[in-house]
Amino acid sequence: MVASASSVFAPRVGAFGAPGRASGERSFRERPVKKKVTTPSTRTRAVSSDRGGAPFLLPNLEDLAKPFVRAKASLNEGIASFYDESSELWEEQWGEHMHHGFYPGGLDRADHTRAQVDMIDEALKWAQVPEGATISRMVDVGCGIGGSSRHIARTYGCDAEGITLSPVQARRANELSVSSGFLPAQSSSTETERPKTPGDRPRLNFRVADALDQPFPDDAFDLVWSMESGEHMPDKERFVCELTRVCAPGGKIIIATWCHRDLREGETALPDAEQFLLDRVCDAYYLPKWCSASDYERIVHDTGALTNVKVADWSLEVRPFWRAVTSVATSWRGIVGLLKAGPATLRGGLVMPLMQKGLRDGTIKFNLITATKKA
Repeated sequence: MVASASSVFAPRVGAFGAPGRASGERSFRERPVKKKVTTPSTRTRAVSSDRGGAPFLLPNLEDLAKPFVRAKASLNEGIASFYDESSELWEEQWGEHMHHGFYPGGLDRADHTRAQVDMIDEALKWAQVPEGATISRMVDVGCGIGGSSRHIARTYGCDAEGITLSPVQARRANELSVSSGFLPAQSSSTETERPKTPGDRPRLNFRVADALDQPFPDDAFDLVWSMESGEHMPDKERFVCELTRVCAPGGKIIIATWCHRDLREGETALPDAEQFLLDRVCDAYYLPKWCSASDYERIVHDTGALTNVKVADWSLEVRPFWRAVTSVATSWRGIVGLLKAGPATLRGGLVMPLMQKGLRDGTIKFNLITATKKA
């Protein structure tokens, strides 16, 4: 998942267990009130921590924007609308790569654009796709505005297809690719596709399509790439099956996605406090139920068509990006940008402290999964 903006209105100190006002101390705006029952629908909710049972408060700041977010008939419509609204702001502030950066050892670095590019290169290296590998065609599933596709096409000289639910993203991805010197899609369905020869410019094409029903033939791509889109998929099994179907024999699948932590021994579900946090994040970002990295690993093995399966946890390596995004978004320029983008984007910004908390506490994980399709 790519957050279109970040934590602009971070909660006041003390909201997530951080040092705040001393117990019993009130601000000048606070008045004694009668007993009030807290429920999920109120502005704040008391939640028992699984670390000793001490309660902490999770203010429902995102509810401030929720009344202004137009209801959508389906999950796909909500996702499309969210990225239609927010992508311009993300590009303005963070460029063409609509995903997090890579920070070795979780250490800060000044060049965040370089960190985003490094995320692509490090994921390819980790999945054992060397820079000199032969890739003819790749597909970018959940392509954003095409940043990953263009970088991979430059590196490997391959053609690329990208799919997204957002018409705004697809249009912008095609514009940026043509302006960057790549060839556009074939001008007509009758145009004969000739074999690529050394020196040919890569041909890139981006379109609106559903990742669970991809408009491609079987065995079409040497590299199947999904960077921060898997969390939007309501059917993870079908998602993996579609990635496998369009992957050529011997081809590589790489998924980088947000997951919840693996369940501990004796657990059958996440504790209520952790699930409540995830539910609020999902509501703001049009995300269905999450799964764990172990769930993904099982799903990949269950296809029976994939081998060389690897899973990694890069949660530490993406943490500094949250701090950078927060710094930009809490500037006057960032605040104005969120407000101008629209209520769904604003709601996404207001819920970001929960994403940060979940990542910090270990509830939320940034995982990579890779596999090779059997020949």
